[in-house]
Amino acid sequence: MTTALSTPIASGHTPPFSSGSHGSSVTPLFTRYSGNPILTRKDWPYPINSVFNAGATLLKNGDTLLLCRVEDCTGMSHLCAARSVNGVDGWVIDPKPTLVANPGEFPEEIWGIEDPRITYVPELDKYAIAYTSFSRGGPGVSLAMTTDFQSFERFGVIMQPEDKDAALLPRRIGNYWALIHRPVTTLGAHMWISYSPDLHHWGSHKIMLEARRGGWWDANKIGLCSPPIETAKGWLTIYHGVRNTASGSIYRLGLALFDLAKPELCLQRGDCWMFGPEAPYERGGDVSDVVFPCGQTIAADGDTIHLYYGAADSCMALATGSIRALLAWLDTNSSVATPTGTSVRQ
Repeated sequence: MTTALSTPIASGHTPPFSSGSHGSSVTPLFTRYSGNPILTRKDWPYPINSVFNAGATLLKNGDTLLLCRVEDCTGMSHLCAARSVNGVDGWVIDPKPTLVANPGEFPEEIWGIEDPRITYVPELDKYAIAYTSFSRGGPGVSLAMTTDFQSFERFGVIMQPEDKDAALLPRRIGNYWALIHRPVTTLGAHMWISYSPDLHHWGSHKIMLEARRGGWWDANKIGLCSPPIETAKGWLTIYHGVRNTASGSIYRLGLALFDLAKPELCLQRGDCWMFGPEAPYERGGDVSDVVFPCGQTIAADGDTIHLYYGAADSCMALATGSIRALLAWLDTNSSVATPTGTSVRQ
């Protein structure tokens, strides 16, 4: 997940949230903040085209940090941090880019860096940032570590193109670190998991969730959204599915649950999408009909999720939900999963 569960969210502010129907749920699983969008290009201290797809974490002082993907007017992206005491408003944005491409030392970043996912790793007392590095070969997965979001230790590319939508699990599985990612191979665009003894060398690659086929909402192309949340029942995971239509693609969100000891084993997978583009700022933008979270924080109650998502590749928005409600929804809205997470109804 994006932060240690023991780190509390700032108290003293209860934001107003608006409801709305999402997916097939009778009761909405996520409720949009009525003040959305929370960050737009107009908030930035320097000229940009758009801000979206931010990683999220709680800092040790309780503040929320969003590491935003910022696209400038060249079309390339860098990362910039925004901080808030309550995680809702009053954002203080770094006056200049926080993490920029460095193609001189890391040629895989020649066309920018994108879509970070932040995982706080208690064993290392560091924040791990898995991000997309974009080069002539396409998107790849790179990794960096930080303690303060001011200086960064780059590991370079750890998954070769074409690969993206990556996040590190917050603890070892046995003796190995685990990384979820989405390579595009001759097998399709599915979610994989890989293991490493040292965060540099990766192997034991396994498919953990397959894109379905045919007319499903998540047919042909899926990918991880925000880092998985560790629960007593398993790794609760929000993923995106892409539905191609005559007028373009629609990005919606689904849920799956994976075994704690063997995260490549899918225990449950929702049949339906549970959150999709409905609001005007989600339906229209640089890339219309997209909701795309790269991070969340968990409140001090251990249940409330603050989900931060990119809307239409143009702005940042916020919705709130409940871990207990998501798990209960999976119990009543999922098919029996095969070892790779495909539905028996496929």
